[in-house]
Amino acid sequence: MPVRRLFLLAPLLLLAGCHKPPPSQPDRALLLEQRKDALVAQLADCESGQGAGHGRYVGRFQFEPRTVIGFVRERDGRTLSLQEAAIVANDYAQASALAKYIIFERGGASHWPACSRKIGLAQQVADIRAGS
Repeated sequence: MPVRRLFLLAPLLLLAGCHKPPPSQPDRALLLEQRKDALVAQLADCESGQGAGHGRYVGRFQFEPRTVIGFVRERDGRTLSLQEAAIVANDYAQASALAKYIIFERGGASHWPACSRKIGLAQQVADIRAGS
């Protein structure tokens, strides 16, 4: 009978040893960046569905070139021409990095009012900052 009891407990013993340790600091940082990137991608999808490229707004994030000029100057100290700003706005990698800066470093979720409300941008930013 003792062998039989051990046999029945074996799956439970195996499961008990399978818990994951909490993520390390580098893993947490990576997860945080992945969540930020996913949120920014969600914003780009929303904005590009709202009529990309109409009027003075450019790229998937619907940046106004003058907005790009101002935030690039603030973030990097570089001065862009209107043409260079339009190139940044149309390049997803550069535009998403700028959007992430605006949202997370400058508290600029209000730059995209319709999509901010639609995707719950402010709440998602708060959740990411809280680590939840």
